[in-house]
Amino acid sequence: MNTNLLKVSLRCGAVYIPSAIVNEVSSRHITRGTVSLLMELRKIGFTLNESLLHVFNGIDSDDAQIVLNTLNEIMGCDLNWAPLMKDWNAKVAHSWMNVKFAEVFNLLGFKNGARLQCGHLMPKGLFDLKHYNGCPLCGTPFLTDPGKIFKDQGSKLKPLMLWTDEDMMKHYGDLLTSPVALDATQVDSLKILLSELPLPADASVKMKETLMLVLDTLIEAGKDDEAQMLIKSPVDVMRYLWYKHTGYLQIVPPRVLIAHSAAAGSDHRPALDRGNEFAQAKREELKLKFDRATCHRVAKWMNALPMDVRKACEEMHSRREMWVRFIRALRLPEYAKRKGFDYLRNLLDVFYRQDYAVLQGWIEEYKLRYDLEGTLSTLQQYPGRFARCLFSTMLWFDDYRVLKAFREVASKLPTSLILTLGMYAEFYFDPNRERRTVKTVLGEGINIPVNPRIFWQSANSLRDMIRGVRNLYYDVLLDRYAALPHKEGSTIYIAPELYKIPVNVGDRAMTVQDVNAVPQGTVFDIEGSKLRVFMQWGQGLPSQHLDMDLSCVVAYNDHVEQCAYFCLNIPGADHSGDIRVIPDQMGTAEYIELDLSKLQTQGAKYVTFTCNAYSSGDIAPNLVVGWMNSEYPMEVSEANGVAYDPSCVQHQVRITQDTAKGLVFGVLNVKDRTMTWLETSFEGQTLQSLNVNVINDLLEKLEAKITIGKLLELKAHAQGLHTVDNPAKADEAYTRQWAHDQAAVAKLLAE
Repeated sequence: MNTNLLKVSLRCGAVYIPSAIVNEVSSRHITRGTVSLLMELRKIGFTLNESLLHVFNGIDSDDAQIVLNTLNEIMGCDLNWAPLMKDWNAKVAHSWMNVKFAEVFNLLGFKNGARLQCGHLMPKGLFDLKHYNGCPLCGTPFLTDPGKIFKDQGSKLKPLMLWTDEDMMKHYGDLLTSPVALDATQVDSLKILLSELPLPADASVKMKETLMLVLDTLIEAGKDDEAQMLIKSPVDVMRYLWYKHTGYLQIVPPRVLIAHSAAAGSDHRPALDRGNEFAQAKREELKLKFDRATCHRVAKWMNALPMDVRKACEEMHSRREMWVRFIRALRLPEYAKRKGFDYLRNLLDVFYRQDYAVLQGWIEEYKLRYDLEGTLSTLQQYPGRFARCLFSTMLWFDDYRVLKAFREVASKLPTSLILTLGMYAEFYFDPNRERRTVKTVLGEGINIPVNPRIFWQSANSLRDMIRGVRNLYYDVLLDRYAALPHKEGSTIYIAPELYKIPVNVGDRAMTVQDVNAVPQGTVFDIEGSKLRVFMQWGQGLPSQHLDMDLSCVVAYNDHVEQCAYFCLNIPGADHSGDIRVIPDQMGTAEYIELDLSKLQTQGAKYVTFTCNAYSSGDIAPNLVVGWMNSEYPMEVSEANGVAYDPSCVQHQVRITQDTAKGLVFGVLNVKDRTMTWLETSFEGQTLQSLNVNVINDLLEKLEAKITIGKLLELKAHAQGLHTVDNPAKADEAYTRQWAHDQAAVAKLLAE
């Protein structure tokens, strides 16, 4: 059994079994081995649906064990989950002032006290060491083999369905042809599929970021000619080269990456600040140097571009500084002198002489002359650009003809862009907002001023603009669904859970979800009265100072309270202690447990959860954060404080690439008892650097997103489908299990 393909299927709530094995299965009776497997799966929170259960009756026991081992690995059943404090949930006294006193005690070289394994001396009576698994001063854990974790406390089992070769190839095709940008989970899955399976001959790649992965696969396979056929513009060339150089599928400017590195190396303690060192290292890393084979390949690509030279130069203009560096590093002027490279020679000549017009310049000139007709006629030639500046153009001219002109070209735009306009119109045209939150290319939420022309408009005028965009949004979607092949009078089933899952447009996640992946903004119901947040990091790394912090902010009407390494216990929340040094190869963990009943009684509104890199650098690779909840009480080990149970895990994500110093990964609504998974980066060693207003704005934007359920209602209305409440009786059944495959959900965005 292919473990890599199995991991891809588990992200979609399925288990991949090759069709050849499935076809050989004949037994329908539940065997003793299958019962044993079911019991083991139940302990970590999973079960099998009927079709998969019958397959497991007949497959080899070794293959069944591979499935179980893979799930155990994903759920972290063999990791070190021992916290710093043994009975942290009992509110053992741990004063931050005592930590400072212990630091002074060791600096002054006193000899009286208890010598710990890390070498520190603890003054007698300062800490009750029997309550600790490690050093209260330096945060070094001494317990690296805490024994078994808890299992089988979860109140809900996550069902797994069967995937065969046909299902895997369908998922492969859906990822390649996705009409929206893939998130980190889907990108990782597609990389696996490209390495394990042949590229489908009929795949039509729509997204440029996806195209880069396909290009890389073709080039690695020595299929340069096939790769060249996929290059349509100079932007494709730069995007691919920059992806190979930095690992980012988007073109992130060097100054942004350098500033990010400087922030990652910064420290609020001047003696430990390495920001300049990190920035200089990134500058050196970003210097361009290509071998002759790459230079020749790119020269051929540029010479074969299927577009007008001046149009190509216009596309290159927005990244002109980067292009100058690339042209020099790729030795393109040298190749331009060779016979047969006439297009490249002409392209470089026009680019350096700047003998081309820039669209944005024409648009700005028309706007400054207040030429409505000239602006609209130019924008209609570039529908994508029109969509991206639609709101600002509406405010600039305050004329109904702007929206009318856009309606004429809306049919040429992807559904994802139309959806984005419809969802964020009310957010953009809000007159009560002085700043609005946007996400940078690296996923960081920042505040920017709103368009000042909003304050020049009357309330009625702004409402008309919002209403106009929404009407356009609904009309376009209804037209597209009505045009799709369908049978009038058919029935449709829409699972209630789909009304809590937003359509994955815009805010792509940059973390990997290894099981049951869902889009950012998904709302989870909390079943019990306790919520336990966890963070695990350091597995496979040598022993070192690697200080990651798990924290939360509890928001009330008139104040906030923080539960973090500097304040382990606040009303309704308890922290397991600050670990700053990871043990060799084993990893370590921190927890926060919240008492929802107590928080609600005290009037708490929201709780925001963060993880931060207190050490120099970004959040540690393969760090896992998530939360557990269950209707049943969740135990904490009296012996060592371990509080992890994979069967209670409701959601978890894994950091796979540099993000930032801090990451917000969830917001709890105390009154509604719901948890919203969101993901936004911020710079800062602690949660005190977090701008709460940014989180509030992001929550509003996520709430404004259309859910999968609402989108399916639009489809049903446009196609005359009748809703039924039983999936078995529906011609089209959209279940929670179906929604695990986000690539399949993206196909709802009818193009």
